[in-house]
Amino acid sequence: MASQQQVNPKKQQELQLQYTNYKNALQQLAQKIGDIEQEAEEHKLVIDTLEPLPEDRKCFRMVNGVLVERTVSDVLPSLKTNSDGLKQVLEELLKQYKTKQTELDSWKKKNNIQVVQP
Repeated sequence: MASQQQVNPKKQQELQLQYTNYKNALQQLAQKIGDIEQEAEEHKLVIDTLEPLPEDRKCFRMVNGVLVERTVSDVLPSLKTNSDGLKQVLEELLKQYKTKQTELDSWKKKNNIQVVQP
């Protein structure tokens, strides 16, 4: 028992708080990534559905909670632009997640932290 290194309780609380903050940040990023992936998949599905249709065919689009009537040729370019934007945001969020994960791993090594699962 004497061989175990004793950590001052305040220091232990501080380390626990930092660890919790890292885990919460990672969880929030993962949630955002999941939301963006789902939205990108929905965009892809709509684009795949609209592409084979004639350009002058009517379609409806929700804009700020209002359903508006447009044609396929009006809607398709903006959907593709939105889809490309979502892909860029997704890539950026994935980079942030990896960076935060690496930061957590190095913090755990630096402070000699070992996670015990209950």
